[in-house]
Amino acid sequence: MKKNQWWKNAVVYQVYPQSFQDSNGDGVGDLDGIRERLPYIKKLGANVIWLNPIYASPEEDNGYDISDYRQINPKYGDMKSFQKLLDRAHELGIKIVMDLVVNHTSDQHRWFQESRKSKDNPYRDYYYWRDPVEGHAPNDWGSFFNGSTWKYDEQTGQYYLHLFADGQPDLNWENPKVREEVKSLMKFWLDKGVDGFRMDAINLISKPQGLPDMPKPENAKYSAPGAGVLNGPRLNEFFKELNRDVLSKYDIMTVGEMSGTKPEQALEYTGFDAHELNMVFQFEHVELSPNPDQRLGKWNDQPIKLTDLKRVFNNWQTKLHGKGWNSLYWSNHDQPRAVSRFATDKPEYRELAAKMLGTTLHMMQGTPYIFEGEELGMTNAHKEDLTQYEDIETINAYDQFVKKEKFVSPTKMMSYLAHMSRDNARTPMQWDDSKNAGFTTGTPWFSVNKNYKEINAKDEVDDPNSVFAYYQKLIELRKDNPIIIEGDFELLDPDDQEVFAYKRHYQGETLLVISNFTDHVVERDYKVHENAERLIGNYADDAGKRLRAYESKVYKMK
Repeated sequence: MKKNQWWKNAVVYQVYPQSFQDSNGDGVGDLDGIRERLPYIKKLGANVIWLNPIYASPEEDNGYDISDYRQINPKYGDMKSFQKLLDRAHELGIKIVMDLVVNHTSDQHRWFQESRKSKDNPYRDYYYWRDPVEGHAPNDWGSFFNGSTWKYDEQTGQYYLHLFADGQPDLNWENPKVREEVKSLMKFWLDKGVDGFRMDAINLISKPQGLPDMPKPENAKYSAPGAGVLNGPRLNEFFKELNRDVLSKYDIMTVGEMSGTKPEQALEYTGFDAHELNMVFQFEHVELSPNPDQRLGKWNDQPIKLTDLKRVFNNWQTKLHGKGWNSLYWSNHDQPRAVSRFATDKPEYRELAAKMLGTTLHMMQGTPYIFEGEELGMTNAHKEDLTQYEDIETINAYDQFVKKEKFVSPTKMMSYLAHMSRDNARTPMQWDDSKNAGFTTGTPWFSVNKNYKEINAKDEVDDPNSVFAYYQKLIELRKDNPIIIEGDFELLDPDDQEVFAYKRHYQGETLLVISNFTDHVVERDYKVHENAERLIGNYADDAGKRLRAYESKVYKMK
């Protein structure tokens, strides 16, 4: 393995800072809190932490609207507390990957404040400014957070582009000065010793020339978010420039968040010979249950078909093998909780289901990402009232579809939110069964999931039968079995709507992974060899061909 491919053996633990651990009682998680909990992450076995944004921000989108890339948000601490966290993590053999948010800034960033002053300001071309067209926005693009991507600014009588919230104006990467600014801030953090970047919405940075109108879904006012912008014409060029001038000079890992990307495109950006990035976060498996009404996009409350899920994973596993590298994840800060979305959070099955999902994912080829609490089997919050939600995307969607356009009933929209809102992932970490789940001694910034007394780290870390202990074993297996890192992938029975089974092959060995995605017993014969070793399973015994509710097991055969 090349020196700069340590990320192949990594297991990444994602920390959403404001919801992880509060150290000073103000109700918000912080850097000192993360440092206190490093032994927990070490005990789990993860060796990389991905930190969601901790930079200065007015918090219109929970820190993804950055007002100063070189300052720590005071609610999390300061640069000294960051350095202490970084140093302690490194002492424990844990690397830290930062979130790099450079498709857009906050409208409070100095660059944008200058940019909006006048049409001839030196920073004007750092962003996209356009004249009105016949009295309205320059094109019909729809925002990821609903409504138009254009905001009219009275000061100079022009619109500026924002693919996300009004307060998140898009940077103009066509301007070489912008690219130099980005390279400078990347060097700033890498020289402090951070170990890489997760790059937010990074395949949106190259806009189509002329910013033309895009096709709209039927009856929709705006084009679908990102239509015509994803994977734009100069994206490879921009990545190669970042790699040549910055990334290649450090021993780091890079992962690009790239909605709308297929394996063939991923290989362009992350192939072993591409000299761009190491891997992408693809979205295909988390976007498998869109609403049949295209105006609603992701907002739906229907389960994903297992056959579709298998098709997507098989496609990525087989097409990237030997040429590029997969990132493996079920959930993150933008997705609902894995066990609630892909299996079940019914109390009688939740632990089995959480272990089953862990097995299915961690035995594939790629770098696994564990979102905080996933290793405990944390669930969606199942909120019942709009006032209980905090996320801008969630609130804007309800406002547009229920109040403004009035084509979804309040009851149905609340069902969609309970199933898909990003807030499901953002409830505070459940550390123990004391008040506020041990997250804070104050009033939490966001309400703790009501089930924290039944699901918490204190109950799980020393229980050999817990979800946490099971994740420990999964991580250990990756370290001890090269076949998990290097083997190829063979999907079994693609049309089976109940069981996800696959094989991995490497140097004369075979792994057989079997997962029952249902709550009932099924019978399957995978011709398991008599001398096969069961490496792991979420039931204490092995019932052979009989697969019990949410049963998952892995055999190693020579």
